[in-house]
Amino acid sequence: MKAEINLITIWTDKIDRMRNFYNQVLGFRIKNDLGNYVEFENNGVRFAICMRNVMYSYSDEYRKKVVGQAFELAFPCENPDDVDEAFKKLVTMGATPVHQPQNMPWNRRTALFADPDGNIHEIFSEII
Repeated sequence: MKAEINLITIWTDKIDRMRNFYNQVLGFRIKNDLGNYVEFENNGVRFAICMRNVMYSYSDEYRKKVVGQAFELAFPCENPDDVDEAFKKLVTMGATPVHQPQNMPWNRRTALFADPDGNIHEIFSEII
C-alpha cells in the first residue's frame, strides 16, 4: 500500500440533498452520477458521495448510526476578504453557518460551515 489518498467518499442517507449541495452550493461539477454514487470533478484526489446502504452487504458497520464530526474538508480562498464573501454566499445558498470568519493565530482567516448532513467544513486564506 502507498501512503497516499486517492479518493474521499462522504457516506450519506440523503444523496439528493448532498448532490445538490456539493454541486449547486459549493460548485463541484458532476463527473459521474449513478444515482446512489456521485463523483465530482476535482483536481488531485477523487471526491465522491455515496449512499451508505450501498455498503450494507459488505459490512454491518455501515448500518451503525454515525455520531459526531469525523472529518473536515478545507477549501482555499484567494485572500482574506474572499473568505468573508464566500462565507456569506455559502450561507445564503443553504450552507449552515458554524463559525463566522476569524483571523487565527496560525496566520489564516477561516470560517466554518456545515453541509446538509452536518459535516463541518472550513474555508480559509493565508493572511498576508
